[in-house]
Amino acid sequence: MNEQFFQERYPEGYPKSVDPDKHESIVEIFDGFVSKFAERPAFSCLGQTLTYAELNEKSAAFAAYLQNETSLEAGDRIAVQLPNILQYPIVVFGAMRAGMVVVNTNPLYTEREMEHQFNDSGAKALVVLANMASKAEAVLANTGIKHVIVTQVGDMHGLVKRTLINTVIKHVKKEVPAYNIAGAVSLRSALSAGAANTFTPVKADRDDVAVLQYTGGTTGVAKGAMLTHRNLMANMMQCHGLFTMVLEEGKESVIAPLPLYHIYAFTVHCMVLLETGNHSVLIPNPRDIPGFIKTLQTNKFSAFVGLNTLFVALCGQKEFQALDFSGLKLTISGGMALTKDAADQWKNVTGCEIAEGYGMTETSPVVSFNPPGHVQLGTIGMPVSGTACKVIDEDGNDQGVGNPGELCVKGPQVMKGYWQRPEATAETIDADGWLKTGDMAVIQEDGYMKIVDRKKDMIIVSGFNVYPNEVEDVVVAHPDVVEAAAIGVPDVKSSEAVKVFLVSSNENLTAADVKNWCRERLTAYKVPRHIEFRDELPKTNVGKILRRELRDEEIAKNS
Repeated sequence: MNEQFFQERYPEGYPKSVDPDKHESIVEIFDGFVSKFAERPAFSCLGQTLTYAELNEKSAAFAAYLQNETSLEAGDRIAVQLPNILQYPIVVFGAMRAGMVVVNTNPLYTEREMEHQFNDSGAKALVVLANMASKAEAVLANTGIKHVIVTQVGDMHGLVKRTLINTVIKHVKKEVPAYNIAGAVSLRSALSAGAANTFTPVKADRDDVAVLQYTGGTTGVAKGAMLTHRNLMANMMQCHGLFTMVLEEGKESVIAPLPLYHIYAFTVHCMVLLETGNHSVLIPNPRDIPGFIKTLQTNKFSAFVGLNTLFVALCGQKEFQALDFSGLKLTISGGMALTKDAADQWKNVTGCEIAEGYGMTETSPVVSFNPPGHVQLGTIGMPVSGTACKVIDEDGNDQGVGNPGELCVKGPQVMKGYWQRPEATAETIDADGWLKTGDMAVIQEDGYMKIVDRKKDMIIVSGFNVYPNEVEDVVVAHPDVVEAAAIGVPDVKSSEAVKVFLVSSNENLTAADVKNWCRERLTAYKVPRHIEFRDELPKTNVGKILRRELRDEEIAKNS
C-alpha cells in the first residue's frame, strides 16, 4: 500500500512526513543538541551522570586521540564492544566526529564470532571492555586490527568510586580474565591524550555509512547492514514525532536496559532521546533484576524501553510492584513479539500501556509503531511517516488489505545494502527500493498491521536473532554428530529457546556433551536449551531437512 493509504488513517497528532535531507550528518545534529542542552543530563550509569556538555567534551577528546595518536583515517571502521556504560556514547560519537564508521559489536560474542565480524568489516581499531579483552587477545593476530583501546566499567567515575567499582568487578566478582594485549591503551589515557590535542571536525555526507550493524543470515553468516547518516537521521525523525506525542523536550528520564549496540536501543537512546534533550538511565546488566530494581528505586522515570521477557521478569518482583509509577507516560516494546499476558501484567502493575513497534536491523530499525494513546494490542501498529508497506505473494503480487503475504517496506530508513555483499543486497532489496522483510503480515483496513508468521526460520531469544544454520553448523562440527536441525520452541523466560534435533554416530554422546561443545563456540543465547536425539530427521525427496515438520511436531506435542 502507498503512503497515502496509511496517512489517511493516522490518528490525530501522528506525524505524517519527515525530511530525511534536512541535515547533512549525525555529527551536525550532535553539534546542535550538545550545545542546546549543554547543562542537561544525557546519560547516567551506576550513579554517575554525563551531561550533554561533558559528552561533547569527552567525545571530542576521543576524536582528537583517533586523529592525532593513531594511524586511523576518516572512513576506517572501528569496532565498539561495550555494554550499557557511559563510555559507549563517548566512544561512538567520538568515532563519528573523527569521520569513522562504527561497527557495533556484541560483548557476548565468542572468539569465533568476533573474528568473523572484525575481518568482515575490515575493522582497524577496537574499543573493548576489560571483561572481554582476553577473547579479543585470542583473535587479534588473525584480524587487521591495529589499535586496541581498553576500558573498565567504572572508568568514568571519580577516583574513589572508580577504584571501588573496578576492584570489586576484577577481584571480588572475578569477571575480568587476565589478558595481555601488546600496545593496548586505556580509554582514560586516550581521553587524556586527546584532550591535549586539537580535534579537527570532519565533514560527513548524509549518504556516507555511519554504522555497520551486523545481522545474522539464513546461511549463518553475519552480514553488515550499511546504515547511512541519512538512514539513521530519517528514523530518528520518524520516531521523534511519535515519542513527542507524549514526551516533552528536555524534561524526560528514560530507562535504558536494552543494549545500545543493538540498533533498536541505539536509535532510541543515542538518536531520538539525545536530539530531544532527554536523559537515558543506562542499565549495564538487566539480567541482575535486584540490581535493576535498585536503580529504578533511585531514579524517577517517565518512559521505559524494553521487551517482552524483561516486562515479565520485572512484574513478577514485589520490589518492582512497589515502585512509584505516577510519572510513567510511555513504555515501548520491540525486538521480539509482545504477548498479551506480558502487556496486561505491565498495565496492571504500572498503569501504563505498552506501545509495540516493529523493525529490522536493515531498517534502522523502526518500520511501524502503535501510536501512544491509540494502541491495538496484537498489532505492530502503523508504518512510521514516510514509509510505505505492502504484502506480496510468492510471485510478488500485491495482496492488498486483509490478505497475508510477505511484508515489504520502502522508506528513507531502509539500509544502503549489505557490506560487500551485492548479491545478498539484491535478494533483499528490489530495483524499486522495496525491502523484503521475510515476515508474513496482514494489513488491516484501519492501517494497522499484524505479523502472522515468519517466512524465515529465524529464532528470537530474548529479542536476539538466532539463525538455525549457524547453530546447526556448530553442532554438526562435533565429531560424533551426523546431522542436526535447529528450531525455536516456546519458552516462558525468553519467549523462544533453541531446540536441536540430531543424529549421532556415538550412542554415548549426551545432551550435556553437545551443550558444552556449543558453549565454547556460540554466544550464550544461541546455545541449544533442548537436545533431542533421533535415528533420522525428516527430509524432502532431495534430502533437505524439514524444519517445518519438526516445528509442527512440537506444536502438536504442546497443544
